[in-house]
Amino acid sequence: MDIKHCYVEKGEGDALIMLHGNGGKNRYFKHQIDVFAQRYHVYAIDTRGQGNTHRGVKPFTISQFADDLLGFMNENNIEKATLLGFSDGGNIAMVFAINYPERVDKLILNGANLYPRGVKYSEQIPIEIKYVFAKLLSPISAEQRKKAELLGLMVNDPNISLQDLRTIKAKTLVIVGPGDIIREKHSCRIADNLTNSELAIIEGDHFVALRNPEEFNKKVMTFLSE
Repeated sequence: MDIKHCYVEKGEGDALIMLHGNGGKNRYFKHQIDVFAQRYHVYAIDTRGQGNTHRGVKPFTISQFADDLLGFMNENNIEKATLLGFSDGGNIAMVFAINYPERVDKLILNGANLYPRGVKYSEQIPIEIKYVFAKLLSPISAEQRKKAELLGLMVNDPNISLQDLRTIKAKTLVIVGPGDIIREKHSCRIADNLTNSELAIIEGDHFVALRNPEEFNKKVMTFLSE
C-alpha cells in the first residue's frame, strides 16, 4: 500500500473496526472505543487523507478506501472483522462487504447512503455548491484541493446499486437518528434490501454516536451480543 493508517487499538477478542465520516478522524468514536474494547479488539482508523493518515497517490474514492481497509486488515493479520461505519465510513463498510464478503462478520451502518440523492436536498445542495467553488480554486490552493476532494466524495460517491446491496449476507444493524441528514426512507430502503438486517431509529441527528452515546452504545452492544 502507498499509505500507513493512523489508528487507535484497544481491547482483546474479535476484531471490531470503526470507520469515521467525511473529513473526520478516529477520535469521532471517543465515546465508543473504551466501551466496546471491554468485549472486542477495537481498531479505530483514520481513512486515507483524513485525520493523521497520509493522502498517498491512489484515487480518493470510497472504493479505494475499501481496498485500503483490506490492506489494513492484511497488515494486521485480521482475518475477519465486524465493521462499524459512520456516514462515509458506513459507505466504505458497504462497499467492502460487497467486494470482500468473506472478511466481514457483522455490519453496523450509521448514517450511510447508497448514492448522493440519499442525502436530504437541504444538505446536499450546499455541499454541491461548495464543491464547485473548491474545485475552481483547487489549481491555486492546496487547501481548496483537499476541500474539493472531501466534498467530491459526497457529490460523486457512493454509487451502490440495490442489486449489489442484496449480495451482502452479513447480519447488519442500520442505525440513524430521526434528524439525520440521510432521508429516513433511504435508510429504510437500505435495511429493506439487506438480506439480514434490522433498522434502529434512536433520538438524535446525523451524529448520534457522538451526541447520544449511551443509547447508541446500548443498541449496538445488544445487536452484537445477539
